Amino acid sequence: MSEMVGLIVLIGVIGLLVVLFLSFVPIGLWISSLAANVKVSIFNLIGMRLRRVVPSKVVLPLIKATKAGLNLSVNQLEAHYLAGGNIDGVVNAIIASERAGIDLPFEKAAAIDLAGRDVFEAVRMSVNPKVIETPCVSAVAKDGIELLVKARVTVRANLERLVGGAGEGTVLARIGEGIVTTCGSASSHAEVLENPDDISKRILDKGLDSGTAFEILSIDIADIDVGRNIGAHLQSVQAEADKNIAQAKAEERRAMAVAKEQEMRAYVVEAEAEVPKALAQALREGKMGVMDYYDLQNIKADTKMREKISETGKKSIVGEKNETI
Repeated sequence: MSEMVGLIVLIGVIGLLVVLFLSFVPIGLWISSLAANVKVSIFNLIGMRLRRVVPSKVVLPLIKATKAGLNLSVNQLEAHYLAGGNIDGVVNAIIASERAGIDLPFEKAAAIDLAGRDVFEAVRMSVNPKVIETPCVSAVAKDGIELLVKARVTVRANLERLVGGAGEGTVLARIGEGIVTTCGSASSHAEVLENPDDISKRILDKGLDSGTAFEILSIDIADIDVGRNIGAHLQSVQAEADKNIAQAKAEERRAMAVAKEQEMRAYVVEAEAEVPKALAQALREGKMGVMDYYDLQNIKADTKMREKISETGKKSIVGEKNETI
């Protein structure tokens, strides 16, 4: 009985070891590689497990590359995987480039992938150029008329400049700059409307794709709309600003005149205040007699009386006119 229990335990331990071995070593993947004539040993698969590399991420793309006639090694793919690259995308890109007759070695494809670019999409764009439509670009001709321009740009990926080259945003910005420059140098907006192809020619002549990851094949003007009269608007704004400046200067001159008037009145009041002092001084020094002083007072009283009479006469005349009306 004890021998039977020992045998069962032994069989269980052996079965557990077999299960652990099969879960750690991908036997099915090894068999698939043998069937595809890909030389991957069991020890390589165990080493991948120990290096925390998913064997299927390396072996399956290697099988695909071998069937496509590519000469790639396990170490190359495993190193790219450990660097954080997309092995499947790189292999697909190399296969597509070989079929299209484009020279793309593994090192360059891996560098493009590690740079954050979609290398397979780049190869597809090299074969099938991409059309990029620019947003509506506002440009003003010399006559002050605004033009709203849309362009379609046909670009092809440049694999040589894909690492470190600028993206689509830079291309669109340069196209917009070229449109603004070309329209701004035109003497009138009608000239641009008559020859929209001049925009494309001038932009292409400037070589705006330098330093980018793309090669511009053609620039086609899709639409041109006439916008606002920017020149007239700026002139009206300038006129309004000039009017405000003139009003401010006039108000400044008026304030200065009022201040000057107040100053002169102050001088008059000050001078009038000196008159009694001068009369008293003249009386003390004998330069003016008492009769002269009374004559002066009579003249002042007579002047006031005449002023009263004239004011009364004016009021009566105004009253008669009102009654007549």
